[in-house]
Amino acid sequence: MYQRKNPIDLTCPLRLTMSLMSSKWNCCILDELRNVELRPSEIHRRLSEAAPRVLDIQLKELERNGLVGKTVFPELPPRSVYFITELGRSLLPIIDSMIEWGESHRKIFDKIK
Repeated sequence: MYQRKNPIDLTCPLRLTMSLMSSKWNCCILDELRNVELRPSEIHRRLSEAAPRVLDIQLKELERNGLVGKTVFPELPPRSVYFITELGRSLLPIIDSMIEWGESHRKIFDKIK
């Protein structure tokens, strides 16, 4: 099982927030879950450029940190869905600011490419 190399620094609020959002796909996963519950395969489909294994690891990490929840339905074959928690929802204004910043500065980085 994956284990974080460096523990989360709880003494600095900025580092704490960055550690929760710093994995490459965490913000994208939270953004996808903002309005809808999704099965793992749906998340993989929506974020197709990410490796499924990486998404699975990051979903487990988000769940362990309390930012997303998982409902497993007692049926055969087993079915599960992920949803954003209130704690995860509290990060959406930060994600929205990141989206807005990216949209307003996209042309600068198009020129650099």
